[in-house]
Amino acid sequence: MTQINRERLVEHFFQLIKIDSESRNEKQIGETLAEQLGELGFTVHKLPVPEEVSNGFNVYARLEGELPDSIVLSCHMDTVTPGIGIEPIIEDGIIRSKGNTILGGDDKSGIAAIMEAVRCIQASNQAHKTIEIAFTVHEEGGLFGSQHFDMSYIQSDKAIVLDTGGPIGTIVNAAPGQQKIVANFIGRPAHAGLAPEEGISAIQVAADAITQMKLLRIDHETTANIGIVEGGNATNIVMPNLKVVAEARSLNDDKLSQQVAHMIETFEAAAEKHGAQVEIESTRAYNAFVIADDHPHIEAVKASFAAIGAQPYTKGTGGGSDANNFNAKGLTTVNISTGMSKVHTTEEFIAIDDMVKVTEFVQHYLTH
Repeated sequence: MTQINRERLVEHFFQLIKIDSESRNEKQIGETLAEQLGELGFTVHKLPVPEEVSNGFNVYARLEGELPDSIVLSCHMDTVTPGIGIEPIIEDGIIRSKGNTILGGDDKSGIAAIMEAVRCIQASNQAHKTIEIAFTVHEEGGLFGSQHFDMSYIQSDKAIVLDTGGPIGTIVNAAPGQQKIVANFIGRPAHAGLAPEEGISAIQVAADAITQMKLLRIDHETTANIGIVEGGNATNIVMPNLKVVAEARSLNDDKLSQQVAHMIETFEAAAEKHGAQVEIESTRAYNAFVIADDHPHIEAVKASFAAIGAQPYTKGTGGGSDANNFNAKGLTTVNISTGMSKVHTTEEFIAIDDMVKVTEFVQHYLTH
């Protein structure tokens, strides 16, 4: 295997994170990556997505290989906020931002690792598997890019998403489905000082429901949370309207359905009890996936980690990623760690050694 070029890897990573690409604003990074993949010999397609999803596009690229196997490698191109004007600094082999923004290692560390692995393979003329690239827009906040990804381009039967944290060797093979629930409580306004008994307090109704609801950790596979509560205009008005935004997640779709039904029933029962109304909107954000530890795809990923001296291990996670949508679309997909830490915060960081290690993994996997 060709030695990974650390300087080139870090330089490319810096170039990518300096391109502002908060969710829905991925056009510039999409253009840059499409051009760079083209220079590496990939056939590149810019796949359109609805305007409300992004001003950019999903990127699909393909490089024919000499080895009989194929793989889809995937990362998302967007970042969370605050992600404008990122200035990376290196301290003792650790890359972080100056501290007023995120770093953007989520998920540009994955993109940089894939591209560097391909450059190393080409520099040494190694035979490799057919490589398919799926770079997505607007993953943060709803996995919208992968939801709208045109799967007719994908020919492989398996994928690796490089988009989680933890030690190099971490393989996420189970992730929950998520349901979003928006409940709008409609009470009746009244003067809170003169005639409060004429009103129906929307917040009192919601509070009654929430105190009776099973929330937070339900069991080892299932969680639920009330995340946003909005309402009220003045202290002298019995609150007429209240919006409650909640979610439920589970690795088990039946349990998820049960938890959602319980939450909706509890909201509705409280509204009925107090003579209020409640309008509920319940939508599935994405579905769960669980892949067996001994699945051939996972065995192959483990073998490449072991070969580069990383300890492979599989785990479930509490969060969703593009892997959820790809699995739902029939593409067997695992999510692996790039070593990113404290993502979605201004303390986000990544070790250069970890970036090199995950690049070595990609290079080994593609050439064996």
